[in-house]
Amino acid sequence: MGVLSDPPMAWRLCGNQLQLWRQAANVSREALAAEAGYGVEAVRSMEMGRRRPSQHLLEVADTMFGACGKLKAAHPYLEPERFVSRAREYMALEAEAIAFHWYELSLIPGLLQTEDYARALLTSRYPPVDEEVVEERVVTRLERQAVLQKATTVFSFVIHELALRTPVGGPEAMKAQLLHLLEVGKARNVSLQVMPIGSTVGIDGSFIVLETPENRLYGYQEAQMASMLHAEAEMVSVLMKRHALIRTHALSPDESVQFIQKMVEEL
Repeated sequence: MGVLSDPPMAWRLCGNQLQLWRQAANVSREALAAEAGYGVEAVRSMEMGRRRPSQHLLEVADTMFGACGKLKAAHPYLEPERFVSRAREYMALEAEAIAFHWYELSLIPGLLQTEDYARALLTSRYPPVDEEVVEERVVTRLERQAVLQKATTVFSFVIHELALRTPVGGPEAMKAQLLHLLEVGKARNVSLQVMPIGSTVGIDGSFIVLETPENRLYGYQEAQMASMLHAEAEMVSVLMKRHALIRTHALSPDESVQFIQKMVEEL
């Protein structure tokens, strides 16, 4: 189970407005509950935003308080929000970040992908897209890797062995990809570690925590059809603690180099 989040902001805003309209109309919570056929505690929960204000309660309140449709109009905005992609916002932060704490479970991190690896990965996406779109995305991914040239930016990558053993693009492409990891890992500001198969630490999924020049921390996670960008201190703190634990269970940087070198020899 993940960290329980606060109720949606729309619930809290609507509940607050419901309470303000009720107080302005000098109507008690008990009277509203009786008129709507709800218990007092249920109405309290809706006003506090802990429970989604129901359409029925909003309609009853709208009539009782003379809101002229203003309360009823809020109901459509209380529906669950669509999952949306935060990738564009993340990439804007990525371009200026001064520190990265990155854990990948099933794929090589985007900043470390070779051109052939990225192309093979993007070509295999479904539904398929035309070659022009694939090439545009490959170019974009490679351009993002310019952040690796910033000598004062700190990078901590932990890559699960699963990602290293998934043959994206075939044996030759994977061999070149592994050699690229070894090359990037030579930089003084890059820490590269491998999480060996067998440990359940970090098995929940990939994530990134980055730090901006203003020393703000943001967490980023991707799923099949959506991505999440976390700015809440509590959530980012959880991710940072997870990354710290993952690093202690991963191979050391020197052991990781030896591990990857052995994999290269096996290909």
